Amino acid sequence: MSKDPQIPAPAHVLADSMLSRHFGRETVNYFSSSPLNRLSFLRSEHTFLSVALKHPSTRFVLLKDLAPLTKSPSELYYAKYDEVRKLVPENAFDKSEEEMIKQFDSRKTNAQLIFLGLDETRKQDALTWKIYTGAPYFALDVTPKGSEEQQAHAKDIISTIEAKGLSFYQSRVVMTFSADEAAIYAQARALIDWNTRNTFCGTCGYPTLSVNSGTKRACPPTDAALAEQGKQRPECNTRTTLSNLSFPRTDPTIIVAVLSADAKRILLGRSKRFPPNWYSTLAGFIEPAESVEDAVRREVWEEAGVTLSRVVIHSSQPWPYPANLMIGAIAQVSDPEHEKISLLHDPELEDAKWFEIEEVEEALRIGTSALGETAGPAYKGGLRLPPHTAIAHQLIRAAITGDYITSKESKM
Repeated sequence: MSKDPQIPAPAHVLADSMLSRHFGRETVNYFSSSPLNRLSFLRSEHTFLSVALKHPSTRFVLLKDLAPLTKSPSELYYAKYDEVRKLVPENAFDKSEEEMIKQFDSRKTNAQLIFLGLDETRKQDALTWKIYTGAPYFALDVTPKGSEEQQAHAKDIISTIEAKGLSFYQSRVVMTFSADEAAIYAQARALIDWNTRNTFCGTCGYPTLSVNSGTKRACPPTDAALAEQGKQRPECNTRTTLSNLSFPRTDPTIIVAVLSADAKRILLGRSKRFPPNWYSTLAGFIEPAESVEDAVRREVWEEAGVTLSRVVIHSSQPWPYPANLMIGAIAQVSDPEHEKISLLHDPELEDAKWFEIEEVEEALRIGTSALGETAGPAYKGGLRLPPHTAIAHQLIRAAITGDYITSKESKM
């Protein structure tokens, strides 16, 4: 397994199997391979959630304006129930989802709470529920908002925890946690962000209600706040379907390392926001009714004018900013005539270049850094590339080493 604490190393990566012998070991990227068992089927089981909420082993990931509470830039802080009980009352799960929807009152607000799953590696003093044992994890949005009472409680919690020397880590992209914590944070951030963006129904425009432990939102047919005024919520098309729910969205995005026809060069591009000499792989959103391979070919042609032939899907990376799934690929140009770069189609890139393999290898060795950070002390100038926690880095390295190439002789 990987010795790098920032790169996930699940046991299945080293497991011997027919597929691993034929296709090679799986590449596992940062933000993936969470240590938590999500147990999605327990999200509506309020009896379980009520017990899990107050259990001594339970831990809470706290976010304020999507910034995670940390001990340091490289370590999350996990709160206990006593530290957040002002925002999360003990009776939070006393009502069933059906009762919550039926008794909906838009005047009553609650801090967004999300059940993330169980850490089944923690057996000592853990919660046992039926056949499952582990420490429950929740995400909680402590951003001061909602009713005056809710805002006051949130501010009290924030003041108390900051007095302990803890802080909410402010960064556009957080990639400094260990692999396990990065995956937990990614799940928490993506779901809190989605709930924050969907407090109103996209069809009728009226307030929605968080259900299923923060992983679904319902458009209730009634609202006690309106009923007191002699008003009703309007008819909504969402209630005419089988399920009066909306679900978190994940936007599929391709990202690709492109090899020249002779496989001696790699195509990289840069946007205007990149620091000097910093280049990366090309990327873009997959459109409706488009395959991953078609999206790769389209995006590379639109952004750089290069025409691709073979596309091989390599690995994927969840990207919680806000909720993308980066589908990584290695692709190649079949004819040198198709390598000519043109930025005239879609002016998204500031520049695109073919780089010799040797220059890319050197940049991987001494010139990697996250956006906004400086390269290591060995860097003296030249090409700079994304850090090893980015899927772009893994794709570039795979393109150079040929790790994406499958065996010509089947060993199945």
